[in-house]
Amino acid sequence: MTTTPALAPQTSPAALAALASSGTKPDPKAKARAQATDFEAVYLNAMFGQMFTDIDGEGPFGGAGAPGVWRSFLTDAYSKTFAKAGGVGLADHVYRSQLQQQEARAN
Repeated sequence: MTTTPALAPQTSPAALAALASSGTKPDPKAKARAQATDFEAVYLNAMFGQMFTDIDGEGPFGGAGAPGVWRSFLTDAYSKTFAKAGGVGLADHVYRSQLQQQEARAN
């Protein structure tokens, strides 16, 4: 039976920026986790954007023009929320890959 390594808690990019501006070096694992989560959010945003491309009709997100802008805000919010909540598992794989690359460079 194999066990998966414990994953670092998620750290927001804003928290990492605050650490950097204070002169404190951020934890490489926290930085890798934040980058992996951001990567998954970008992937999910593209996926959600495709899901909503053919929506027409009545309501706040139907039709052309300005509703398309609001639809992009909605897909962006969905993607960030989904990624922060665990997403589809892509961030975990990206995170592990980043850690393996960091270990390989250190050796």
